[in-house]
Amino acid sequence: MKTTPKEEAVNAQIDAVLEQIRRGGGRATNSRRVLLEVLFATDGHHSAEALAELVHARAPEVHLSTVYRSLEEFQRMGIVVHSHIGHGPPTYQLASGAHPHLVCTECGSRLEVPTDYFSELVKRAKDELGFEVDPLHVALAGRCRRCTPAAGSN
Repeated sequence: MKTTPKEEAVNAQIDAVLEQIRRGGGRATNSRRVLLEVLFATDGHHSAEALAELVHARAPEVHLSTVYRSLEEFQRMGIVVHSHIGHGPPTYQLASGAHPHLVCTECGSRLEVPTDYFSELVKRAKDELGFEVDPLHVALAGRCRRCTPAAGSN
């Protein structure tokens, strides 16, 4: 079966990540390749369990514990990031597509926002407090436009 240019590009990215893993002293196993294929093929944020289900559909021999260990290794190497978005387990995504989130405490809606929304906070925390903020790790809670009462309607 012939691959498309897009598939070839994704395979090249996966090969580059596997080479990065090898250079870092890790093992580039088939289960890690399948997990990377899933991460590159899916948009959004997925729990380790959801990723394991997608991996298991392609490679039934891959266990949940293998997915967890691989995600930990990928995170250590900066390949993926995990975020705590509202209630529930952490979610994972490729670091190259990571972005901050706002989560509505009323309806649970999630907004993905550009990282620069937090640039002033990140700069001030570092300059004034010597603290490095990671805006990708947790979501800021609040209320969305639909759930915020209109001004003056108290």
